[in-house]
Amino acid sequence: MNDDEKWRDKLTAEEYKICREKATEAPFTGEFWDKTDEGLYSCKCCGEILFSSAGKYDSGCGWPSFFQSLDDSKIRTEIDNSLSRTRIEIMCDHCGSHLGHVFDDGPAITGKRFCVNSASLNFIEKSEKES
Repeated sequence: MNDDEKWRDKLTAEEYKICREKATEAPFTGEFWDKTDEGLYSCKCCGEILFSSAGKYDSGCGWPSFFQSLDDSKIRTEIDNSLSRTRIEIMCDHCGSHLGHVFDDGPAITGKRFCVNSASLNFIEKSEKES
């Protein structure tokens, strides 16, 4: 089985388009854009833990937004010149899954806004024994 077949078997059609073909879900439609529960966000494709709810905030853009990743070494960046402008694409460093983009218009804490597609993430709720 080649990589393409592996990902098509593992992901829904929408998840495949977003994670493997670098598409973007419509704003205010993803599962996590307004989620406020405590927990961790992992890569939909490989399960690598990438973000925490402690770094999540409402940026008003309609996608899950984080002012920091859990560990910068787990996020790969690349220049994206699509859509007639330059942006910084973010990907899972472990499997290369497209997550979204990072912008320099976030809160003063870091100045960053990691704008992530819900379809590229899984959510791991904080268990009560971790409280």
